[in-house]
Amino acid sequence: MRDREGHIYTGLHLGATVGRLSVCAEAVALGRALLEGKGGIAVVVAVRHPKPDEACTEPEVVPPCGACREMFADHAPDALVILPGPEGLVRLPAALLLPLPYQR
Repeated sequence: MRDREGHIYTGLHLGATVGRLSVCAEAVALGRALLEGKGGIAVVVAVRHPKPDEACTEPEVVPPCGACREMFADHAPDALVILPGPEGLVRLPAALLLPLPYQR
């Protein structure tokens, strides 16, 4: 993630044996940005790095999961999210990734 002042915040996926206890890298990065940052989130991108035994060896940009989309809708609805599109990478406002967000 990059904030409006240009600071970069990274995160890593925290996998767990019980899947629902896993934490996405985006959540880790957003937490760091909220704790350490001075500006709002401007751009978000998630990159998956292949495991050593996988045939594909190149990192790839991946779209955020539904829970992360909800989180962006709450904390950074105007942030641009970079994700794969049909003809390459695209940037969309986070709010557009979740047309019907959960309402409290």
